[in-house]
Amino acid sequence: MDKLSKVIFDMDGLIFDTEDLFMREQAKVVKEYGYELTREMYVKTLGLTGTALSEMLKSLFGEDYPEKEVTSRVRKRLSEIAESEGLPVKPGIRELLEFLREKEIECVIASSTHTKYIIGYLAAVGLEGYFSAITGGECAKRSKPAPDIFLKALGDTPKAEALVLEDSENGIKAAYAAEIAVICIPDMVMPSKDVISLAECTAGSAADVKEIIRGKYANT
Repeated sequence: MDKLSKVIFDMDGLIFDTEDLFMREQAKVVKEYGYELTREMYVKTLGLTGTALSEMLKSLFGEDYPEKEVTSRVRKRLSEIAESEGLPVKPGIRELLEFLREKEIECVIASSTHTKYIIGYLAAVGLEGYFSAITGGECAKRSKPAPDIFLKALGDTPKAEALVLEDSENGIKAAYAAEIAVICIPDMVMPSKDVISLAECTAGSAADVKEIIRGKYANT
């Protein structure tokens, strides 16, 4: 059996149940600028950041779309919600993190969200102590589905000893491109069969991942 040394977590839709929340807040803001955001449109942006996200938003809303203003306002709103209410944590996440801590397996985050927001979200619900490092979207030159962010989060850990947890198609593609094993925990949208085939397996929740890890790795 293989050894597991590091688990790389995505954040939005994986640790936090934030995708629907972000979509609703973004829809409110873009409406003020005269645009309409549908669920189908939002799904196309999942896992993207930087130039890739900008290009997608322009294709959806046009060249004049005020991306920076909208994103800033939506992130500010989410930060306010995180501070006042705390963001909803996905089922099984706390138990999975505690299990990995007990097994002395390093946990890190690789998310398209900016690092400063990730830090705030984790602190608001008391999860910051479980992660040894955070790689935010600004740390990678290329957005998912390119492998950059996962390779950076991997560091010196051998690829064979790492595992990625992802919910989105772009995230699964990025992990596969990085040659790191990935488990899919679907959130807003079930990835296509072709993308699912790139993952080790699909889990219903983080609680299921705990059992999958137990059955796959010798040190668990």
